[in-house]
Amino acid sequence: MASAGWAVWREALTQVQQDAPTPLPPWLVDADLATAGDARFEVRLPPAANPDDLTDDLRHALQKALGDRAGRPVQLAFLHAPRAPWAEPLAPRPNETADRPRLNPLYTFDNFVTGPCNRLAHAAALAVSEMPGRAYNPLFIHASVGLGKSHLLQAVCHRLLQTRPDTAATYLSCEDFVNRFITAIERGRAEDFRYRFRHLDILVIDDIHFLADKDRTQEEFFHTFNTLYQAQKQVILSSDSPPHEIPSVEQRLVSRFKWGLVVRVDQPSYETRVAIVRKKAKLRGQSLPEEVIQHIATVVDTNNRELEGAVVRVLGYASLCNRQVDLALAKEALRDLVGAAERTFTIQNIVDAVLSRYNSRLSDLQSKRRAQSVTMPRQVCMYLARRLTNQSLEEIGAFFGGRDHTTVLHAERKIQRLVNHDPAFRGLVEAIERDARRA
Repeated sequence: MASAGWAVWREALTQVQQDAPTPLPPWLVDADLATAGDARFEVRLPPAANPDDLTDDLRHALQKALGDRAGRPVQLAFLHAPRAPWAEPLAPRPNETADRPRLNPLYTFDNFVTGPCNRLAHAAALAVSEMPGRAYNPLFIHASVGLGKSHLLQAVCHRLLQTRPDTAATYLSCEDFVNRFITAIERGRAEDFRYRFRHLDILVIDDIHFLADKDRTQEEFFHTFNTLYQAQKQVILSSDSPPHEIPSVEQRLVSRFKWGLVVRVDQPSYETRVAIVRKKAKLRGQSLPEEVIQHIATVVDTNNRELEGAVVRVLGYASLCNRQVDLALAKEALRDLVGAAERTFTIQNIVDAVLSRYNSRLSDLQSKRRAQSVTMPRQVCMYLARRLTNQSLEEIGAFFGGRDHTTVLHAERKIQRLVNHDPAFRGLVEAIERDARRA
């Protein structure tokens, strides 16, 4: 009955928490079920809890919810369980020095390169760092690997700890959160775990999609999230996919992830990659020749992490060979990447892949026709050309019948919106991209 009683208690508490016109007292959310008999539920309260704070309406609502789930009328009793004299002390306040988040010193806003691919996410993170709990709460950032999610999350922490040194902030991976919870359960320290995470000003969790299939941890995070949110404390999360696409995560969590602002970071354009390479070299005290910067940005078009790796490879190759960095050296250092880049995209490759999926012709795409059957494949071509080639806006527009750069920008933004919100269309665009890569 113990595990079944625990589930009944948690379900009843969740229902009352969702239906209550005012937030539940934090001590009630932190409470644990002590015993569950045939007609009596005894709830162990955390230290300093005051059952008198619970209104009669809330008490009756909780008792009714318990009875509904247990299938019989039940009594509800609150117990103050004294701490054993040998028990370890309560976890320290999260803002103590020992619990400061471990951050990469380079992951600051000053070192983050912005571009069309990440400007919204950067602006949102900056706003949260200036008005935590009030700007966008929660802030949910999703992107593929290596595109700067962790950088933005840690930049918020750096800025807050710099401007508000007394802030109780924790930054950790979802895997770390899960492991800490499991350890707390094994050691009988669930109360300390809850105290640590529910008395924060800022909770930042990277790769929240690792909550998938971890039902007990999802339950714990759900109540932690509610406690912080109701207290107007900031929650920031990142994932490799938008909330509704995270598999095996409870719907109530997905809905809460969407309460604030959900933003996506895309792959960097050529211009942004150039700026990233320049910044990464500068952080290492180096100034690369412009043709080397452009070469790196051309052959590496996937993510920021691989751009940084290419910079490190070029600088390391120059040091080991005792040579100056120039274009010839960069080509030698990155020769295994250059072959792949030379096989990739021209606008014609993309057009061929698009036309194989749409009932249209190249002459239609380059014409002035504005029928939906022509404009859609044309805009998909422009979108993919922006993502997969080094062509400028003007060059792309010129290929498609001499259109100006604003037309290309409009096409890019429109297709990006469709990709973000229509899974079927996103699958089509990804299939076209794969076809172009095989061309």
